[in-house]
Amino acid sequence: MTKANAPTPGRLARRGIEIGPVSLGCAQLGNLYRPMSDDVASDIVEAAWASRIRHFDTAPHYGLGLSERRLGDALAAHRRHEFVISTKVGRMLDPNPAFAGEDDPGGFAVPARLVRRWDFSADGVRRSLDSSLKRLNVDRIDLVLLHDPQEHLADPGQAIREAYPALERLRDEGVIGAIGVGTKSSATLLQFVEETDVDAIMVAGRYTLVNQEAATDLLPACEERAVDVLNAGVFNSGVLASLRPAAGSAFDYGAATESLIHRVNEMADVCDDFGTTVPRIALQFAAAHPAIRAIVFGADSPAQVTRNMEAIDSAPAPVELWRTLVRRSLISPIGAQYVIERSLPDLDTLD
Repeated sequence: MTKANAPTPGRLARRGIEIGPVSLGCAQLGNLYRPMSDDVASDIVEAAWASRIRHFDTAPHYGLGLSERRLGDALAAHRRHEFVISTKVGRMLDPNPAFAGEDDPGGFAVPARLVRRWDFSADGVRRSLDSSLKRLNVDRIDLVLLHDPQEHLADPGQAIREAYPALERLRDEGVIGAIGVGTKSSATLLQFVEETDVDAIMVAGRYTLVNQEAATDLLPACEERAVDVLNAGVFNSGVLASLRPAAGSAFDYGAATESLIHRVNEMADVCDDFGTTVPRIALQFAAAHPAIRAIVFGADSPAQVTRNMEAIDSAPAPVELWRTLVRRSLISPIGAQYVIERSLPDLDTLD
């Protein structure tokens, strides 16, 4: 393998937006799965700030607007030019006339006073952004992501046909800084990379220790077109976040299979031999591909932010660890080559 070239400036940098190498995903600030107090939410943002994180990603979907409101409140203590905000469009929040005290069925522990409605129309994009600006209490959004466009089953093409051109006009007018797409579907992301002039994509859970689906065509396409990649879901919802996953561990918002848990525990055995952990190598792996500008992780406590940043700042895992994982068929050589190349930039061969 030849020496890795230094990454060329991506489109976000060309638009004056600096992101990376780590971003805070703010779904947990919307009470993802369990309640969180406003104080804890604020402390998580402050822990990220103290750890040098300056990009914060949110969405109306997260807690029916709660994540945006809490993020805006927490960032109000900082000067606007010092941080980057990304939020998303595609799910409008409407009043719920049938509300009877129940919690949101979308996985967030919040009262269902609002309901989500798919809307990737030009008008919907503008109204969604207006609402986000108010909740975030800012005068501009740096990066706007089309959120899960393929899940708008009634009209899956509306995002590329109507929402993207609307965002392009807003970008040209200087109302927003940049345009992206965020979803777990590599095929959807690839379509936008190939057919539009997006500045960035956020790929969720498709370039991790246990899933390298994005490596086949999506990441090479982004690298070729200088589209910045924000790699989210790097722990695949939890199976890679613990030292040793157990039965019931989460994987891609569902339950991990017994075979996957066994595979990750075999990885943990190898990590023990080399004095490291699965979460640490998961973060190292997720950042190594040359197309990736930042990894995005969430946190449900300030301590979790600190632990993740300590893992990111720790010494890289030995090259022999990655070779061992490949030899034992625990990870694909596709991703291991980039980790090894980054660890030893003068490396000529994997043999």
